[in-house]
Amino acid sequence: MQRNKFISWLILLVISLLTINRLQAQETINGLFFNAQLQQKAVTSKNIQTAEVSTHLPFFDDFSTSNIYPDSQKWVDKHVFINKDFPFLPPNTAAATFDVLNENGEVYPNASIRPFKADQLQSVLIRLDSVFNPSPKALSPADSIYFSFFYQPQGRGDKPEKHDSLILQFGYPTGEMEFDFIDSVKVWVDDYLLANQIDTIFPLDTLFAPLGCDTNLFMVSNRILTWGDEIWMPCDSIFKPTIRWNTVWAMQGGQTLEEFYAENNTYFKQVLIPVINPDFFSERFQFRFYNYGSIADNSLPSNRSNVDQWHIDMVYLNRDRNFSDTTYKKISFSERAPSFLKRYQAMPYKQYRADPTNAVRPAFELFITNLDSITHNTTYRYQATQINGNQRFTYDGGNCNLLPFSISGYQTCESGCGAAHACPPVASLFSLDFDRDSTSYLITHYISDSTLAVPLTDSVQFTQGFYNYFAYDDGTPELGYGLEPAGAHMAVQFKMVVPDTLNGVQMLFNRTHDNANNKFFDIVVWRDNNGKPGEEIYRLVRQRPKWDETLYGFHYYTFPDPLVINGTFYIGLMQEEIGSINIGFDASLDNSQYNFYKSDEQWRNSDYPGSIMLRPVVGSSYFVGNDEYTSTKNPTLNIFPNPASTVINLRSEAFASDNTTEISIFDLTGRAVFSSKWQNQLTLDFLTKGMYLIRVNNTSGQFATQKLLIK
Repeated sequence: MQRNKFISWLILLVISLLTINRLQAQETINGLFFNAQLQQKAVTSKNIQTAEVSTHLPFFDDFSTSNIYPDSQKWVDKHVFINKDFPFLPPNTAAATFDVLNENGEVYPNASIRPFKADQLQSVLIRLDSVFNPSPKALSPADSIYFSFFYQPQGRGDKPEKHDSLILQFGYPTGEMEFDFIDSVKVWVDDYLLANQIDTIFPLDTLFAPLGCDTNLFMVSNRILTWGDEIWMPCDSIFKPTIRWNTVWAMQGGQTLEEFYAENNTYFKQVLIPVINPDFFSERFQFRFYNYGSIADNSLPSNRSNVDQWHIDMVYLNRDRNFSDTTYKKISFSERAPSFLKRYQAMPYKQYRADPTNAVRPAFELFITNLDSITHNTTYRYQATQINGNQRFTYDGGNCNLLPFSISGYQTCESGCGAAHACPPVASLFSLDFDRDSTSYLITHYISDSTLAVPLTDSVQFTQGFYNYFAYDDGTPELGYGLEPAGAHMAVQFKMVVPDTLNGVQMLFNRTHDNANNKFFDIVVWRDNNGKPGEEIYRLVRQRPKWDETLYGFHYYTFPDPLVINGTFYIGLMQEEIGSINIGFDASLDNSQYNFYKSDEQWRNSDYPGSIMLRPVVGSSYFVGNDEYTSTKNPTLNIFPNPASTVINLRSEAFASDNTTEISIFDLTGRAVFSSKWQNQLTLDFLTKGMYLIRVNNTSGQFATQKLLIK
């Protein structure tokens, strides 16, 4: 539906900062200097292999069950980033991303403007000498062993440069041994003191390895040691088999995703490589991918960040294959599950309840693929379950023939039953719980073919949040956004359906090399002026980027004087200094129609598809000034009888005298069952027994809500 438009947007993501025009604002898009997910994982998970791991054929990994780091039962290192955000339309959800960030999420210390070896993904040992199932058998080139994988340059990130590369190597032992490391053992200093009849070891004293170790090894003390101290002593030299690595495939020179698609007519290209060298048929066979990347020089500090992304998926090594073996008995979702909201990823519950029908989109799009060579008759359904609540609703899309991806690509929304799976409707509004300030739903999508002996299934999940903020983004910054020159403004448009308090703003800033984006800015709020920012109504001056230590954490900038806002408003920044402030930019969700920038008197829509990671926080319990509170105070509404059978009466002096007053009735799923202009009496004999919500509102933003029981 929007795929072609979305792809055309992607080509604008990376720009070259050749000049800075001081008369007109320039938007800038940069990579990340830190990856917060990798940093957080490095702190919370050791991911250490304590013993050498080996496996047998087949070897397969589609990265769908890994989180941030590769599966340690299949891979010996954790340099690459396993994620669902940077790859664009992978064969299935998630892929492995190669970039210039290490396993701690930081740019490699040896990063330079010249190509340097960056990420590596190396397999565990693989028994390529034999198989044991269904019976023992020696392997040889006659067993038709093939290695395959899918790859993609750039994705939603930064394109690899012409001098960058992605390389695949096969490795096998040469029969020789090479030094690996010195094994150490912890010993008491007391043993040395007693053996030498001394009470102190001084710096530069020589200590030889203890009994049971290689006594030719020694250590020179670098500090004073005495009774009760412990030290680590060298014990033995550890050797490992020497591995000879042969390059079997290389993509020399990067390109944009648009160029890659134009050349290959696909967003992920599959590569098949026959394993025919007899040296590879070893019990210690391994393979590895690695990439060469490069970063900008010091003249562009904000560009010295995460760049040159490659993505791989569906890594498969097995026997009895051939060069036409390009399909997989697999049906799957590609991309993240979508929001059910029309405009936002998350929004305040109060704002949703004020206009639920217009807040929820009528339908959404999924990317479903059949990687097999045959058509599968699939079933699709989803289930939305309120977290810590009572509402649950489901949708059943029935059965549909899902053609192979090689024939029709992703399931289409335009033909036959495909719409019921690829573009399903939102089956229900979310509940209107007026006793809650917030709520959330876990939405799970399922696709399956259960007609097979081993059913094919896949699922993806999304958490639909109704919290105390508006969010256009999904929480992951693929890129960083900034402006040039000093004095430039950026603004993001939001809309209050009913008056509420703007209490501050959450923002996510990307770290840059040497904190190059630690620059002053003002936070500004504007009224609407015909779809663009208008009169300035608030300014919080002299702020700096702040970084939360949590995973992709937003920092909350609190307004000392909260504002009561109604209708469309804008919130954004004015840069006080030259240089990008590198605020988070979600490249996977295009909301550029709500993003604006300027450096003169003219506001312009953003040129870049994506979402600026700026979230207004609303719902403060206090207001600015009594006049503003009085002007938004809601009139009372009386309903009787209640419970009722067929007729109810409504009384409200303020609402009854306002000819803009409207009445709406919702069932507990949020579905509107009645609406009209104000009436003093309503006949509701069409309603079945149960609980309903009556909402009365006018164009002044005043509203009242009451529960109604039909008996």
